[in-house]
Amino acid sequence: MVTAPRTPRATRTSQPAALAYSTENCQVAAAMRVLGERGTLIVLREVFNGVRRFDDIQQHSGLARQVLSDRLARLVDHAILRRVPYRPEGGGRERHEYRLTDKGFDLYPVLAAVADWGRRYYAAPEGPPVELEHVGCGAVVHAALVCESGHRVEDPRAVTSRPGPGARPLDPASDAR
Repeated sequence: MVTAPRTPRATRTSQPAALAYSTENCQVAAAMRVLGERGTLIVLREVFNGVRRFDDIQQHSGLARQVLSDRLARLVDHAILRRVPYRPEGGGRERHEYRLTDKGFDLYPVLAAVADWGRRYYAAPEGPPVELEHVGCGAVVHAALVCESGHRVEDPRAVTSRPGPGARPLDPASDAR
């Protein structure tokens, strides 16, 4: 039986530099341990939009009470939100509103980027139900990539990763990532 000669398989001559470094101290993974649970970004959306009281957040977001309670507690534990006491009109027991801390306000560009992405791929044909507006001029606000030298990066393919000061090279004897 005669067989056709095999074509050699293409081999990768270089691997991404990221494979040489551990991910155990990755800042994205650390952030997602706080923000990645179901409903967390929805809770933040509500608070950014001025909805600060538990019952209002629950009603407007549609999150189950226990899920909302857990997410709010986690965001407070991580100093993203702070609890501010208030008394409802007509008396009653003390309750709390949830307000953003400086750490929480720093998440606004993240929500703006998610909103832009959702607008591009999931908005209804007539457009998104909410737009972010620059109070100073009334124009719609979008998330943007800007380097530390002030250059606006239009194409995300023009960005690459590199080892930072906290990078930990992988131990060649272990395969742990």
